[in-house]
Amino acid sequence: MMSSVKRFLIGRPLKSDQLGDQKLNKTKALAILSSDALSSVAYGPEQILLVLVTLSAAAFWYSIPIAAGVLVLLLALILSYRQIIFAYPQGGGAYVVSKENLGKYPGLVAGGSLLVDYILTVAVSVSAGTDAITSAFPGLHPFNVLIAVIFVLIITTLNLRGVTESASFLAYPVYLFVLVLFIMIGLGLFKILSGSVPDGLHAPIGTPVAGISLFLLLKAFSSGSSALTGVEAISNAIPNFRAPAPNNAAKTLAAMGALLAVLFTGIVFLAYYFGVTPREDATVVSIIAEQVFGRNIMYFFVQGTTALILVLAANTGYSAFPLLAVNLAKDKFIPRMFTVRGDRLGYSNGILILGLLSILLIIAFEGRTEHLIPLYAVGVFIPFTLSQSGMMVKWITRKPPGWAAKFMINTAGALISFIVTLMFFLTKFPQVWPVLIFLPLIILLFYRIHKHYEAVADQLRISTCEEPPLAIEGNIIILPVAGITHVVENSLRYAKSLSAEQIIAVHVPFEREDDAVFQEKWKKFHPEIRLVTLYSPYRSIIHPLAKFIDTVQRKASESHYQVTVVVPQFIPKKGWHNILHNQSSLLLRAHLLYRRDVIITTVPYHLKK
Repeated sequence: MMSSVKRFLIGRPLKSDQLGDQKLNKTKALAILSSDALSSVAYGPEQILLVLVTLSAAAFWYSIPIAAGVLVLLLALILSYRQIIFAYPQGGGAYVVSKENLGKYPGLVAGGSLLVDYILTVAVSVSAGTDAITSAFPGLHPFNVLIAVIFVLIITTLNLRGVTESASFLAYPVYLFVLVLFIMIGLGLFKILSGSVPDGLHAPIGTPVAGISLFLLLKAFSSGSSALTGVEAISNAIPNFRAPAPNNAAKTLAAMGALLAVLFTGIVFLAYYFGVTPREDATVVSIIAEQVFGRNIMYFFVQGTTALILVLAANTGYSAFPLLAVNLAKDKFIPRMFTVRGDRLGYSNGILILGLLSILLIIAFEGRTEHLIPLYAVGVFIPFTLSQSGMMVKWITRKPPGWAAKFMINTAGALISFIVTLMFFLTKFPQVWPVLIFLPLIILLFYRIHKHYEAVADQLRISTCEEPPLAIEGNIIILPVAGITHVVENSLRYAKSLSAEQIIAVHVPFEREDDAVFQEKWKKFHPEIRLVTLYSPYRSIIHPLAKFIDTVQRKASESHYQVTVVVPQFIPKKGWHNILHNQSSLLLRAHLLYRRDVIITTVPYHLKK
């Protein structure tokens, strides 16, 4: 039943040699890996205006030079991550760069920040898209959380089907969003050039504004820089590209940067020229669309595609999170299960964990994750700063041809990213302070996992100096029995085949009268097998049995004998029948696994109906 449902949702398993078919071309990669960055133009320009409006509408002209500053940072990031793509084609982005050039712990800071940021990407994007939908249909507002969770489940399932299938489905809404924004910006510029828009809607550039300060401008700049979240995703996901992967990734990164720059600049300029003031009941993009198109079908098309791409921006997290997790897992900082490919050749464990954690975050914040946006942004700019600083160290230490120009690019990017990070902490500390708590905790978790893997490797290595175990002189078998059944008979046959020195059957009755009755039955069943009964007045099977096994094991070890516990277990024909029976054998095995020098063997007896 479960396998049929899995096959229906995910599709048939793929062979390992079909991995090449699951790689992305540039067109699909641009859609699936740029959706987070491109969707940020829906709220990035608005974040600038929300800071400037605290002074007056006359200050809106500052959005033009602030946008120019954001574009400079975008250019520095694009050029930097282009260098990272060719220097580190295995993927991993900021984590790999920081770890190799700055050290283990800066790398873990970058990796931990990005892992959390991708979880926030999914939660924030889906919640924002859901808000856009329920705003259009207020009757759905009470179901915000449910709708958001359903969206996460759908996107998770699509990604479990394989990266190419999810890209094929998700590419259309992304390109529709880009197309409709280009139409809106183009038509808006045409109206401005044709004189259809009066000049009095905006303050001229250079208008003096009382109360303006460098601190406020930097705050607006850092807020607008939230439009750059997702720029690093392509450098993390290089292995998802078709060969030659680095070249295709670099071209996709350049295309994403160009689209983001044009859309961001166009929306900022139209917002300034149309004199758009942010409102609680309407976004900046919504107001611009109404000014350009009127409240007609094109206006609703803009709103619909904006809502859709906000939801689909979550897919950037699904593309980058599993590959970043693979790099961390290979370095033994997170569980090795993240390196395992699923039926459809994707890293299914990473996809499932990302979906689960995102759903928990959505439920915990009741779908209202807007106050997590600053935390979401600072979680990106910390790795931005570290990766570019790492590239600076790389160029200084290795000095390849043309290193000086590359060093200047990374220095500019690192400096601006650091300023943005600092401004987030200075201006939005109430929203971003949790990063000072969870990052050290994540690094501690990484450290403990790594320490565990190193300890396991040391103990399992054949070349260790541990003394070899003593030779086993014989075997004592303990057979827990609940009754006189075919299951016990089957297990006894197996126990006798092991040529044991002694077989001890153990029965745990809960009532005194049951003890004598069972002993009489056993004498007729198998009198040659010693039976030990352990009366349990507290109705526990595990505790008295474990104490008996410990006693036998201590005596057996003196003679270099091995203790083996043979656990009888019947297997129902249908899986759901298991819930109708006590799982005593399962509990016993789980308890005995932690006993030293005790072997546990399960003897299954399969029921026919």
